Amino acid sequence: MNDGIKGMIADIESEVSYTRSMIGKSALDPRVMKVMASVPRDEFVPDDMKHAAFLNGPLPIGDGQTISQPYIVALMTDMLAIEPEHTVLEIGTGSGYQTAVLSQLCKQVYTVECIAALSERACVHFRKLKYENIEATIGNGYQGWPEHAPYDGIIVTAAASHIPEALIEQLKPGGKLVIPVGGAYTSQTLMLVRKDEQGEIDIDSVLGVVFVPLVDETVV
Repeated sequence: MNDGIKGMIADIESEVSYTRSMIGKSALDPRVMKVMASVPRDEFVPDDMKHAAFLNGPLPIGDGQTISQPYIVALMTDMLAIEPEHTVLEIGTGSGYQTAVLSQLCKQVYTVECIAALSERACVHFRKLKYENIEATIGNGYQGWPEHAPYDGIIVTAAASHIPEALIEQLKPGGKLVIPVGGAYTSQTLMLVRKDEQGEIDIDSVLGVVFVPLVDETVV
């Protein structure tokens, strides 16, 4: 593990400790932390941002989008409680970094991105790094990806104005949905949605966050 990755992991652990009263735990799943240390974040940032790849903050990736802060990537992954046999839907492929992290913890990741150029670049990284259990498409994230539903977990990496009913419908009984909800760049809350075996929904507000808005359209 190089010094940059060591520093990133230390920063994540520090953030977890600082926010423990909000997130309800003092440490994240060791499996998640192991993957955070192994997936090369520097491969998913633009060349002019590689010097900052392992800093604990978001970075611009072009097309008005960002790669999320490592702590938030780790936290949202942990909240899903992924098991090796799970199938996960990601809304907002973006750089592909969160996708790659998920792929190392579950059986299959389906990822939807509304901006074609971002999806195409992310797929180049997946092929280069030989992440083969990822299937990507270009589409409107508010609609999910019904063809492969239901999912054990759904993660949304942009702030939605509301929790999309389509995503709740595509969540398997016993599954979890992690989603930031709120206005554009303001008053956003990271939420954990649980669907029980009877299909009843429980929603917890976890943490204040700042994400780019989830776009209700497809950009080709």
